[in-house]
Amino acid sequence: MSVATPGRFGRFGGRYVPETLVVALEELEIAWNEASRDPGYRAELEACLRDFVGRPTAFTRAPRLSAEAGGATIWLKREDLAHTGAHKINNTVGQVILAKRMGKSRIIAETGAGQHGVATATACARFGLDCEVFMGAEDARRQSLNVFRMRLLGATVHEVDSGSRTLKDATNEAMRDWMGSVGETHYILGSVVGPHPFPTIVRELQSVIGTECRVQCLETLGRLPDAVVACVGGGSNAAGIFAPFVADADVRLIGVEAGGRGVAPGGHAAPLAFGEPGVLHGSLSYVLQDRNGQTADVHSCSAGLDYPGVGPEHAHWKETGRVEYRVVDDEAALAAFQGLSRLEGVIPALETAHAVAASVELAAELPPDANLVLNCSGRGDKDVQEVMRLLDT
Repeated sequence: MSVATPGRFGRFGGRYVPETLVVALEELEIAWNEASRDPGYRAELEACLRDFVGRPTAFTRAPRLSAEAGGATIWLKREDLAHTGAHKINNTVGQVILAKRMGKSRIIAETGAGQHGVATATACARFGLDCEVFMGAEDARRQSLNVFRMRLLGATVHEVDSGSRTLKDATNEAMRDWMGSVGETHYILGSVVGPHPFPTIVRELQSVIGTECRVQCLETLGRLPDAVVACVGGGSNAAGIFAPFVADADVRLIGVEAGGRGVAPGGHAAPLAFGEPGVLHGSLSYVLQDRNGQTADVHSCSAGLDYPGVGPEHAHWKETGRVEYRVVDDEAALAAFQGLSRLEGVIPALETAHAVAASVELAAELPPDANLVLNCSGRGDKDVQEVMRLLDT
């Protein structure tokens, strides 16, 4: 295990929050520890994942993409086929069931690309809880389809006009709301970020991806894969597929950050590549900061990767060398978005497209008898209009 003490991944993680939230986080930690040991909670969650989310998701060979890359065979772990079109639903159903156990009647969430917001609104509709979602105004413009989907599902969407009007600002507003409403409200964080116990809860709920994938590899390939690749913003889909493989030293794990327009400050969203340790949204991890220690501006063509920090467990995996992290820029991601669509009939999310680009590059480096798993974290319906705009400019 990477957690040396509760809430810590090596030196990263922790709980850096106003006193108002300490009691709420302690309550959440106790509730999670009890639920995770309770066969009744596990049974309800497993039934929901099977009957509502549609798990297990498929494990699909990508023959034409593999041929294009040369080298290793690429396999897709198809989280795009989960209900709502992305991995986010794994976390939200688990946390909504937990919130009901805690007696919470109201759910709030932050969202960037909108998939976490849609998944939260979906879970709240399924279980009958009030839902409010905070979303940066720029992200709401880029992801107008998902804004409509959230409202259709009964959620109230608050568009945030402060700061860069993206995910960081939406998270700030969600945390402010939670500080004033902890009695009746549960905050569903959408990634493996934030104060303890959120990084652990989200990773555990998303580890269903890697647990399934491990079984599918053994059944289909007769062995574990040589490499597993996933995109990293906050890092939940990557943590979910990586965690069950961490103890397997022969399996390479590769996370892919958003290189944006280039290495200049403000031109990318790659804190593991270009950031340094700092505190953001309640935990110590790698953060993009300016010379005065203020959170830096970020950029990515993908709203879901447009975040200046990363989950603390990823920071630990980077420092220990267990996970390799690469950077893919906007241009390569847009090319990969089109490539997977044309070669395999799978339109990926722009977040996933970063991992597609890195997978093609890595497959070419591996021998022909190697197997590489690409976590297809979400489908690209939400991104089609934005990609049309970007390809026209």
